[in-house]
Amino acid sequence: MKVLVSDKLSDQGVKILKDAGLTVDVNTKLTPEELLKVIPDYEGLVVRSGTKVTREVLAAAAKLKVVGRAGSGLDNVDLEEATRRGVVVMNTPGGNTITTAEHTIALMLSMVRLIPQATASTKAGKWEKNRFTGMELYNKVLGVVGMGQIGGHVAKLAQGLLMRVIAYDPFLAELEMTAVGVEPVTSLMELCQRADFLSMHAPLNAETRHMMGEREFRAMKKSAIFINNGRGPTVNEAALADALRQGWIAGAALDVFEVEPVDPNNALLHMDNVLVSPHIASATARMAPETRRRLGRELATVLQGKWPRSAVNPGVLPKTSLIRWQPYPMGRGPNR
Repeated sequence: MKVLVSDKLSDQGVKILKDAGLTVDVNTKLTPEELLKVIPDYEGLVVRSGTKVTREVLAAAAKLKVVGRAGSGLDNVDLEEATRRGVVVMNTPGGNTITTAEHTIALMLSMVRLIPQATASTKAGKWEKNRFTGMELYNKVLGVVGMGQIGGHVAKLAQGLLMRVIAYDPFLAELEMTAVGVEPVTSLMELCQRADFLSMHAPLNAETRHMMGEREFRAMKKSAIFINNGRGPTVNEAALADALRQGWIAGAALDVFEVEPVDPNNALLHMDNVLVSPHIASATARMAPETRRRLGRELATVLQGKWPRSAVNPGVLPKTSLIRWQPYPMGRGPNR
């Protein structure tokens, strides 16, 4: 059986597939048109966020049995079409929980203590002690949108910094939040109005696309900081840019964008009150290779005729499967 790796995978992940007796082709520079031409030859496809597994790709992939996503987000895979065609889709859930949560806190601290600006100034030979007066996180209100695995860990880390945490997640019981010291709020607007920092951790779907727009940013405190380490399209970037220009909010820190790689002309890249990174929240020396090793093992499992633990479209699984599935559109499901 043949597997195409169209986005970067660790050497160990590729080796696991080959050791399972699979023929593996690695081509990380395919254009969408080239992918359509070659995909009919493959039973397996390994992607990250770069390859778009569209309806057209799935229609062309006559032999395809499984799509493996190295990571958790699946907005680049047409799940409905894959399920209709009997293609198993799986990811590596939970693997990036700690890394992404820590990156969120790192962005918050960098914003409030002006670390990037102070670094640039000091390296330029200046000593501007009076210019970089920051602010503390102590006793500030962190608003978390989406209390999945990552959002939940962000809340835990923030509590360790003695922040007060509130959260909006309509698919998670209030009791589950209060049990870990998080105050649930009943609407996104309430969270926007109360938060000193607002951190996005919602998955991308029809309901969450552009859930943060002009109305929500206008409702936030003028001193508030907005952070997005989740999914870029959950935020209307034009509205965010307006919010920063007009002073509706004080600043933003972003690891994800609506379109990636981000356009160098994107207005957000040229604002002094915006801190950015190139979608690296889950990229650590330990986590990236481990995620890809896990994916290699799971993909080999499917192509050997067994069912993986991390399948996300249960409609293709047999009724006798031992896999337990429960969808969480905005809660703690495997897509988080």
